[in-house]
Amino acid sequence: MILGIGSDLANIERIAAVLDRHGDRFRNRVFTPTEQRRAEARPPLIAATYAKRWAAKEACSKALGTGLRMGISWRDMAVTNLATGQPVMHVTGWAAARLASMTPPGHEAIIHVTLTDDHPWAQAFVVIEARPVPQPPFQT
Repeated sequence: MILGIGSDLANIERIAAVLDRHGDRFRNRVFTPTEQRRAEARPPLIAATYAKRWAAKEACSKALGTGLRMGISWRDMAVTNLATGQPVMHVTGWAAARLASMTPPGHEAIIHVTLTDDHPWAQAFVVIEARPVPQPPFQT
């Protein structure tokens, strides 16, 4: 079952301007060290990489049904990538607590995220799904 859906559109040029103006203060407030390493390793695409992750955090907060309020921190949501390049959303802190409270008993929550960019826009969609936890077979 679907627990939440969120989307966001971020302007890459706006994120680039914030990076220029606030630098590490912005990076450290919003992005985890892993997210920063990923973005900084892509010199021609630094701002686009940060913008996609910004959009993903906004979309995730919307899918959690809170937006960025009620105690959710930017760094409570983080995007990493599998070896295939597929983005993966991780939640900690208050975001993880909120996700746990949304998840029905006997289910596990799975966060699906997709990212795209086409200068000057970066976009993210997040879908939170609850899947039944497989029960072990009955033993006699």
